[in-house]
Amino acid sequence: MNVVAIVAGIMLMAAAVIVSYRILAGPSTLDRVVGIDSLVAIAASGLAVWAAYSDDTTVVPAIVALALVGFLGSAAVSRFRVRDDV
Repeated sequence: MNVVAIVAGIMLMAAAVIVSYRILAGPSTLDRVVGIDSLVAIAASGLAVWAAYSDDTTVVPAIVALALVGFLGSAAVSRFRVRDDV
């Protein structure tokens, strides 16, 4: 289990670096929103890996909260972006 958790953590770190580049270099607002949403999903995945590695379920509410914040943030930005296009 230790090897799986370490490999998953390394892959999540690599994904976070790639997504961070996308956030910084994104030519449009929507690219940055997708990048931030992906970064929130990576953070929730990292918490899930930690919960599985440590057998600690107290971080599950944090995972749910991160998923909710990511969804609401993306929905809000896309709603206001649609208003600006019209």
